[in-house]
Formats: sequence, C-alpha cells, structure tokens
Amino acid sequence: MSLLKDRNFLLLFAGQGISRFGDGLYTAATAWLAWSLTKDPTAVAVVSVSAFAPAFVATFVVASYADRGDRRKLMIATDLARVVVVAVASVLLSLGLLNLPVLVATTALLALIGAPFAPARNAIVTQIVPDERLQQANGLLQVAFRAAFFVGPLMLAPLLALGSLQSVLVVNGLTFLGSAAAVTAIRVTRPVPAGARTGLWSDLGAGLRAVRAAPDVLVVLVTFVLALALTNGFLTVGLVAVVGQGGQYGLLLGVAGVAEVVGALLLAGLRIRRLALAAVLAWALLGMFRAPLGTVTSHAVAAVLLTATGLASALTDIPLIALVQQRIPTHHLAKTLGLWEAGVAGALAISPFVASTAITFAGVENAFLLSGAAVVLLTVTATSALAYVGARQPGQEPVVTTDGSAGGAAPGAPAVITGTPE
Repeated sequence: MSLLKDRNFLLLFAGQGISRFGDGLYTAATAWLAWSLTKDPTAVAVVSVSAFAPAFVATFVVASYADRGDRRKLMIATDLARVVVVAVASVLLSLGLLNLPVLVATTALLALIGAPFAPARNAIVTQIVPDERLQQANGLLQVAFRAAFFVGPLMLAPLLALGSLQSVLVVNGLTFLGSAAAVTAIRVTRPVPAGARTGLWSDLGAGLRAVRAAPDVLVVLVTFVLALALTNGFLTVGLVAVVGQGGQYGLLLGVAGVAEVVGALLLAGLRIRRLALAAVLAWALLGMFRAPLGTVTSHAVAAVLLTATGLASALTDIPLIALVQQRIPTHHLAKTLGLWEAGVAGALAISPFVASTAITFAGVENAFLLSGAAVVLLTVTATSALAYVGARQPGQEPVVTTDGSAGGAAPGAPAVITGTPE
C-alpha cells in the first residue's frame, strides 16, 4: 500500500510490529513462568492482572507528558527503560531469584513504564500522516499490532525448546531495542504547536473538557470499554468451557486472531464515513455472532462464528482511533487516547471475572446469550445517544476545534463504507 512507501510511516509500522511481537511473547512467557513456579492457576491470574492494573491507574495521567513534550523522545525513553527491566528480570531468573512476588512486581513495573507508550504512538501518527489518510494508517498499524501479537506466543515453544526462559527474555529485550531504533529514525514532519505551559493537573482537566466537548467521541469511548468488559472474557474463559480440548481451543483462538488481522487489512483499504456510528454498530455485529457460541457443538461452526466476530472486532477500534485523531485537538490527543487505553486495561482486567461469574450462575449457553444481548442493547443505547448528539447539531457531526471548544464539521454523510484507491 502507498503509505508503506512513506519512510516515516514504514519505520513506525515496522518498529511497532516488532514491539508487539515482543509483547505477545512476554505475555505468554510470564504466564508460563508463573505456572512453572507455582502450578497454581490463581498465580497466573495474578500475574495477568498485574500487567493491566498499572495501565488502568496511570495511562491517562502519564499521557499528559506525551501532549506537553516530545512524543518521539518519550517513546524512545519508554522502550529503553523497558529493556533495562527485562534485562534485570533475566538476570534474576538466571540466579534463581525470580519468585512469584518478584515476577508480579516486575510485570507491574513494566506495565507502568509502558503506560505512556501507546497514547504517544497513536498520537504521533497525526504528526507523520496526512489527515485524509489517518484511517488507512490506523488500519495498517492494527495489522502489524494484531499479527505480531498473535505470532509472539507461538514462538514461545520453539524458543524454550532451543534455549530457555532467559533466551525468551533476551528476545523480548531485543524487540524493545528494535522499536527504539525505528522510532529514533522517524522524522516528525508536523510538530505539535507550542502552547502556554501548564501544570499536570491543569492539563489533565483541559483534556477532560476537550473530550466532553466532543460528545460523539465520549459515546464511542464509553461504548468500547463497556462492550469489551462484557465480551473479552468469553473469548478465553467462555471458549474453554465450550471447546473443552486444549488443541481445539488454541486453534479457535488462532482463527479469531487471523480474522482480526484480515479485518484490519481490509479496513486499511476502505474509507469509512460516519466513524462514530461505524465503531458503535461493529459491537452489535460482534454481539450477534458471539451470542450463539455457547450453543454450538461443531468446531467448524464455532470457527465461522469466531471469524465473523474477529472481522467485527477490527471495525470497533480502527474507526475509534481515527475519530479521536480527527475530533480532538492535537495538544490533547495523547490524553484522550490514554483515557481510552486506561479504560481498555480496566475492562481487560475485569472481563474474565464477568465471564466466569456469568457462566457459573447461568451456564455456558445462557452466559453467551446474555453477553451478546447485553452488547446489542448497549449498542442500541449508544446509537440513540449519537442520534441525540446529531439532533442537537443538525446536519453536522461534532468536532473539537483547536481551542478545545465544540465546532462543526462538514454535513454528515450516510453511514457507509466505500473503497478508496491505494
């Protein structure tokens, strides 16, 4: 695609693909290490939560520094700091000192250090990509993120067979170095306009006001976080209960992962009009195809349903990111994306408990049906909210101007997806 011919975007695309590969590998490695140390599934859950909890607490706050400083330098510093943490963890492992409490602390520290990275990365896209190509850029980046994160866990077994957990951590550290090197080579062509210097809390308050001034953005963000909490756990906890076989479980997760990659690739070549509506309605599609999963007895049917939900999943976040990038002033962009990332981290932390509780009290079939119905109901509510927002500004979609106030965009177009030449 033509964007990949752009040097700066290609560097971001390649570097973040490498970084996400390392993230996927590290996620699988820490889960396996927690199990190896304790043989206790609760310990695995604790380590998993430690990877999300710091991001939930800190992402929005630390994203302020990405809006008030150099996003590129912040990304580089974050990558290099994570190299140090992984190196220390590798040394502790080789010395036999990496017990469960140290593993939890290391995972939490790595998550805390990495908290500003994703908001800065998604915000820097607007500084190297023209406005009219933001959706395509986000689609291509999601292809890199999803594919690399999917491949990362698959490399755990061969790396363990050829080496050890130390070698896995070394590879993970090298991916952070590769990401830092790629970001270092990027030349930002559209610097963030310099404004009056503000303190942390004043900046955070201004960022929240900017989000409130773009009600369609707020509706989409809240919908995404709530829907993720209602559905994500069913892809892991719920699917295990449906399949009951480890090999088939892994295969079906792979099917869903590949479908998400394909969906992101397709969206990179399409132009979505009415981004907010598309992002909300995608959850309705996901809910409708996810609801019957608890009743299927055929792995082939389950694969078809997971393929459909994987494609819909790609449509939930790519328009969302593009919407935020278009609506929110650039000096509040990372904070808004950080607010979303924080919500995602919180949703991912509680979603397995939502799924397990629903399955315990309602059974597998009813739990999936309830989850799907709840997401569809949430989507109907969000769509009504978007219609209300549109009614307050007839013929226009809300947009935030550079001073943070609500303004008007061009007259809204029908919610359709059209092809765009590469």
